[in-house]
Amino acid sequence: MKKMLVVLFTILSLSLFGFSSSAFAAVNLNTATKSELESIKGVGPSKADAIIAYRAKTPFKTVDDLDKVKGFGKKSIDKIRAEVTVAGTSKTDSKK
Repeated sequence: MKKMLVVLFTILSLSLFGFSSSAFAAVNLNTATKSELESIKGVGPSKADAIIAYRAKTPFKTVDDLDKVKGFGKKSIDKIRAEVTVAGTSKTDSKK
């Protein structure tokens, strides 16, 4: 009985903390909405606007292209690198 409770608790804990594939999906710099961009830690309204303005002229080819966007430097890019991509879909693209 005790083992069964531990297993149930573990399963419940994992589901409550959102360990699903969409929870770890990267935000696509080329397709993300302003809201999606702002969901990245360290990216507020100003940086999201700067990303959108940059990609309107030139799509991002690599995450390192963020270096060309006002407000981003090597350190800030390295901090968000795992949360962003330039390929595939953004976290909410598949929900549209």
